[in-house]
Amino acid sequence: MIVSVSGFTNVLSIETSCDDTSVAIVNYHREVLAMRSAHQDKEHAPFGGVVPEIASRNHTYHLLPLIDKVLSEAQLSWDKIDGISVTNRPGLIGSLLVGLVTAKTLSLTKNIPFIGVNHLEGHIFAPFVQDEKYQSVAPEFPFIALAVSGGHTSLYRVDGFGQYTVLGQTIDDAAGEAFDKFAKMLGLGYPGGVLVDKTSQEGDSQKYDLPRALIKEENYNFSFSGLKSSAQRLLGKMSESEIKKDLPSLCASYQQAIVDALMAKLDRAVRREKIHRVVITGGVSANSALRNQAQDWADKNQLQLMVPPLRFCTDNAAMIGLAGLYHLQKGHFSSQELSPRPRPLPDDFLVHNEG
Repeated sequence: MIVSVSGFTNVLSIETSCDDTSVAIVNYHREVLAMRSAHQDKEHAPFGGVVPEIASRNHTYHLLPLIDKVLSEAQLSWDKIDGISVTNRPGLIGSLLVGLVTAKTLSLTKNIPFIGVNHLEGHIFAPFVQDEKYQSVAPEFPFIALAVSGGHTSLYRVDGFGQYTVLGQTIDDAAGEAFDKFAKMLGLGYPGGVLVDKTSQEGDSQKYDLPRALIKEENYNFSFSGLKSSAQRLLGKMSESEIKKDLPSLCASYQQAIVDALMAKLDRAVRREKIHRVVITGGVSANSALRNQAQDWADKNQLQLMVPPLRFCTDNAAMIGLAGLYHLQKGHFSSQELSPRPRPLPDDFLVHNEG
């Protein structure tokens, strides 16, 4: 089964779920006609993590100018925009509010339908977005999706657009959060995951024996809190000079523990579900060790592996645009009563573990 998108030619999309402000225009060929994003790494770096009030304030500065820029770059006027797609869950409530209010206002003033999109659904379809530098395949079902980021680590069986089964998820911390916390322990800075990956390149990933929680458990769930605690105890036994000298191997060993845990559950899901198409997506899918190990695994097992290019791994409006296109094509529209939600509703898709 292959999804096609028609009926809506161009959709303007907005993503403001955390600290990245992103706007894109995506057409029915799954092509990104233009995308612009504003990042806030410098603003949050002194705090070692995202400060919600700073994030939402900066969205208000960046969002409208970015909308003007993508329209200009795509050489489109508002009468060529058929729909608006916006992230309304999950995320930081203040950040979501900025994007959603903007989308609602544009929907009213331009008389264009809009749809609120689950951020995780956007990530699932990120590998199927394409632009002039990246040509993707059309979504073909079923496939297994591993969505792994700073706020989420989940495994899904995807049987069609809107047809998702949550196979497993983290029972405590997300993998991206584990990367960021370790970077903070080492004083590497923010964003932590990128810096751990970069520092690990010259290190020995087998030097330090760190736990791979739950990999022998007969389920698809993840846990990274124990890894963080073990790493903290390890660093507590080392002097500052020892840590500095062995920084690459510390990062490589910690990173490998996360990658091994992710790949163990992904491999189990593929074998048990007997599905040969796999998506790895989310901010942590930009990690070089995960990408390399996943590709080797896919080649060995003759699997079709789809991982977004780096620009579509982290939070971006292109993925929200494609998910929004599919919703709009199915006749799904949101009302002006739609609210932002830091967490999905209890009966929302992509929430419950049905495995």
